Order: sequence, then C-alpha cells, then structure tokens
Amino acid sequence: MSDFTGLRALVTGGASGIGWATAGLLAERGARVAVLDLDPARVDEPLLKLRADVTDDASVRAAVTEAAGALGGLDILVNNAGIGAQGTVEDNDDTEWRHVFDVNVLGMVRTARACLPHLRRAATARPGTAAIVNTCSIAATAGLPQRALYSATKGAVYSLTLAMAADHVREGIRVNCVNPGTADTPWIGRLLDAAEDPAAERAALEARQPTGRLVSAAEVAGAIAYLASPLSGATTGTALAVDGGMQGLRLRPAADR
Repeated sequence: MSDFTGLRALVTGGASGIGWATAGLLAERGARVAVLDLDPARVDEPLLKLRADVTDDASVRAAVTEAAGALGGLDILVNNAGIGAQGTVEDNDDTEWRHVFDVNVLGMVRTARACLPHLRRAATARPGTAAIVNTCSIAATAGLPQRALYSATKGAVYSLTLAMAADHVREGIRVNCVNPGTADTPWIGRLLDAAEDPAAERAALEARQPTGRLVSAAEVAGAIAYLASPLSGATTGTALAVDGGMQGLRLRPAADR
C-alpha cells in the first residue's frame, strides 16, 4: 500500500511540465487525480481531465465541484498553474503586470478558496490527509536578473503560503510550497528557442545552478509529493528548495577549486 492510496488530488496546470509530472507521480503512488488545465487535451486515464481558466472564478469553482464529485472528495490540492515573464521593472506594462499576477497569485487564491470546504471535510474524516502544495520559485527569495514581474508574483506566493499555513493549521490542513530553481519545462524551452544563441543561453542558466544543470520536472514533482504525503504530517509553512543549490551554496569559480 502506498502513502497516497485512497487519497484524492487536484493538480492545476497539470497538462505539462511540473504539473504533468506531479499528476503522474501521485497517480503512480495510489492517488486518484484530477488535472485542471486551460488545455487538458493530452491528459488521459487514469487521470481525470478538466478544463478551467484560473483567472475565472466561476470556471474554477465549476471544475473543483466536478472533480470533488467524480473523486468523492478532495484531500490534496497542488496549486501549480502559472506563467512566466521576462524583463526589468520597466519592460512590462500595467496590463501584463495585472495578467501575470492574476494567473500566478489570484489563480492560486481562487483554486484554494474553492477547494477549502472539501479539504476541511477530508481533514475531519481522515486526519492527517488534507494538504495544499503551492508551486513557488527560487525567484521568491533570490534576486535574478530580468525577472522583476515573475519574481514579484512568486514572492507573493511565498508569503501567501505562510499566511495560509497559519490560517489553516488548526483545521488540520497543511500548506507548503516548493521553490524550484530553473526547471527544464516547456516555458524554459520556449525561452531558449527565442534566444539569439539558445546553446549559450542554456549554458548560462545551467551555470548559475551549483549542480551545473537545470532542475527536472520529475525532481520538483518528487518534492511536491513529499509535502503532499501524510508521511510529512509535521511539515507545514515550509518552502522546500529544489534549486540545485542556488539559494544556499556559494562556490568558488571552477578554476579555483
């Protein structure tokens, strides 16, 4: 028997990248999983696919209601849907700032708000199972160039995670986040494709991580699964770095070793 046997999970942004890897891993470990995505076409059984736009409250509420009905409730929410943004504080207009905050921050708020009644019921019926995991970023805590807007949204997600953990700990709902470094996801792929020299840009992204490589979606999914598992029942209000050492390590240049 797996730690997720009998549990019901909802993963937003689950049709690609980190969300896709997470949904698959939770299902492999025994959970019944609903994937909420703007375009869930590639999602197949045993995953339940639901189309929803996290910027639309009615759309989110309808999808969560459908997921909870089909799965018989919800124990786990993985708040993963998000979009990227490049540039300094000067490079994106107000419309883009509002849009990225609407997806990356308010999208999590809308989904958590819709899921909380179901999570409360799960926490009462089966103590220790209710959990929310938010996909944050190392950009929340480390200053990265050309990421002003993206970093601002992820800083908000980090603070939101801590506040939610404090609000819901006595209800038996744990709230944590993962802070990936630069992950090898479709968004990064598109970023590299648009670069003047994709190979040089990839090398630069890899070099800023002490491990010398990008983080894989599977590695982030493993961290999410740990935080979502009842086996981590004493862990709440935590940001788990999956960043190749970006936040904590300060290495000498390779030539000085």
